[in-house]
Formats: sequence, structure tokens, C-alpha cells
Amino acid sequence: MVRRKNIKIWASFQNLLNGSPTLVITGQTGNKFVLGAEDDVFAAKQPITLQAIGGKQNIFELTGSRYRLIKGSHAKLLKAERLQNYIERMDELVKNILAREIKEDYLACELIFGIEDKETKEALFDDFSIAFKAVWVIPVKFPGTTYWKGLRARSRIVKRVLPILRKRKEELPKGELKPENDILSCLLALRDENHEPISDDTIMDNYVTLMVASHDTFAILMSLTIWKLSRDPEIYHKVLKEHKEIIRRREGKEDQKLTCGEIQKMKYTWRVAQELMRMIPPVFGSFRKALKDTSYGGYDIPKGWQVFWVTWGTHMNRDVFENPTEFDPSRFENPSKPISPYAYVPFGGVLHICIGNEFARVETLVTIHNLVTFYEWSQLNPEEVTTRQPMPYPSLGLPIKINPRNQFSYKSS
Repeated sequence: MVRRKNIKIWASFQNLLNGSPTLVITGQTGNKFVLGAEDDVFAAKQPITLQAIGGKQNIFELTGSRYRLIKGSHAKLLKAERLQNYIERMDELVKNILAREIKEDYLACELIFGIEDKETKEALFDDFSIAFKAVWVIPVKFPGTTYWKGLRARSRIVKRVLPILRKRKEELPKGELKPENDILSCLLALRDENHEPISDDTIMDNYVTLMVASHDTFAILMSLTIWKLSRDPEIYHKVLKEHKEIIRRREGKEDQKLTCGEIQKMKYTWRVAQELMRMIPPVFGSFRKALKDTSYGGYDIPKGWQVFWVTWGTHMNRDVFENPTEFDPSRFENPSKPISPYAYVPFGGVLHICIGNEFARVETLVTIHNLVTFYEWSQLNPEEVTTRQPMPYPSLGLPIKINPRNQFSYKSS
């Protein structure tokens, strides 16, 4: 039975909620209603800014067969079996990123999108840095505003990537390129129900959107992890112990590269990340638009209205998680007591789960492994708290003092 206190209509605040009458839904029942709905009931509805930066044909704006087509291509490339092929290269890239202080977005840029040219990556990083900032601002299209700068940055990104796209289009039928290599090639190989290729605009919109999505979730989770490990010695030493054991088991072997099997052994590390996402979810919720008349909890939801489901409505519910304000990674270690897919929803859930969740897991674990085994760090502002704008970030930007780890004492400790 749905409790009335968990249902609120915010129609009077419609100008603050994407300009539409909105039903705000929380709780497991609400999550199931929204996240378990078929595509013909609700469609994604993103902020105007994300529509503008991502493009009208990005996956979050598509419905029906076109949505399923694009989602299928993304899921195929990012599925767990495929990610096994990325681990060795990902490990190598992360080592370079940490050693040379290269921007972290190069990781997704090269692995997912297949762009290796250094000059291109640097230019794309600069423009994406501007575009990222424009996603969560008031959409004022006036010279000098963050939104205006973001739109111009998107135009430069498209101008730079289109020649790469056209070159790939020529290489694909010659067998010089495999569709499973990266997302651009995968989208180029797609054919719709009429056996027609998808447009360059659709490919570009989804390229930009995936870069934005891969940046936000990874950057937030890594920032929160570094923040937490520097503040909690007990958690930090448990994580370090797990990774030292992985290194110890590797000693004497000719191949010292990180493997898929070792990723699977990082169970405690991932539980720490899971608990961070429970208490401070990277995504605070999401809008979905009703495609037809429906109802929930005694309230009618007319076609064209939107619903907003709230992530931490269950994450901080004591009926779902015991002592929800306490940081306790052990919540996720008991396979005999699984957590409901509608209770823990940092990546969405069920029919509408984030297709990049497994990539985010592997990317996070590879980065933490290299960070804790090769470096030591401390916060310059130990009292720094987190804030939302609207994504969660350390309020002062998380300045840290970082040094290479003493390898001799590390091995003998």
C-alpha cells in the first residue's frame, strides 16, 4: 500500500520542474512504477540544457524502436564480456593518467570512442570541459553565459569529430574497422528496421551525450571515494589490504598486468563505492514524461505530465536500510539477503538501468587499484564537506597532497 506522505504533486512549482505539471514519487513502490514501466508509458525527459548540449537525437530523448536500437548498440559495446578486453588497456591508461596528470576524460575518449590522436583528445577535452558546465545551468542563450559557451563548445566538438566519423564510414565496408571496437564504429554499423543506417546527427548526438554521462558519474564517484578514503583510516586500510593481497598473489608471475579475475577480487572496494552511492547518489533522480494517461497512488497522471523519481527516497529509508545515516559497506556483502532492485537505484533500475553501469564499476576499480598501490594522499582541508550543484561534489574542489608510495615499505608492511 502506498503511503500518501510519499506522494506529492508539485504542479504549483511547475516552472521550477522543467515547465510541466509534475508528480514527485519516492519509495520502492514508486521506483517500481517508474523504472519498471514499459517504453510506451513513460519516456525520458531531460533538462533543456542537456537536450541542447547532447542533441535532439541523443538516447535520453528517443522512444520506441529508435530508442531500443541505440540502447542495444550501447549495451552490446559496454556489456561485461566485452569489458574484459578493455582491462589491460584501461590499466595502462590509468597509470599514465596518474603519473602524468593527464585529464581523466582521455580514458573514455580512447577506450569507448576510439580516439587516440593526442591533439584531438586535448582539444576535445577542453571543449567538453566547457560543455559539461553548461548541462546544469539556467539556459540563458546570451553571449558570455555558461550556457552560450557550452553551445559553442558543442559546435566545435561536432566540427572536430565529423571528419573522424566520415573516415570511419569509409573504412567500415572495407573491413578495415570492426563495429565492436568503439561506439562510433558500432553506431555506424547499425541498421534500423528498414535496414537503413542511422544519421550522422544521431551518431554525433549520442557521442556527445555518452561523453557527458561517462564524465559525470566517474568524476563524482572517484572524487567521493578519494574524499572518503582520506577521512576514514579504517576503511582506507581495508581497501589497501585488499589491493596489497592482489599484488602479493601476482609476485613471481611473468605477466604483471591487471586481469579480469583480479577485478572480481576487489569486492570490499566495490562495496565501499556502493555505500558511497547509497549515501551520496551521483544522480539525485530523473524526470520521465507520460506518453499516455496513467495513474499512481490514487492520482491521475495525464498524457504530457511528467514524474520525478527521487534516488535517496529509498537509500535513506530506515525501513529499507538499517541505520541509514551510518557508512557501512557490509550492507552489500550478504548474497543471502539481496537488496531489492527498486530500493538501491544509483544507476536507475530494471528496465531503465544505466547501460554504462558495468563500465563505471570496472573503470572505478582499476583507478582505485592504481591509486592506492602507487600513491598516498591526504586532504588539505580535512573539514571539507560535500555539496550539490546539482551533482554532488566536495565543496572546495577536493585539494589533496599526493605523493608516490614508498614501494619498499609497501611490500614489507
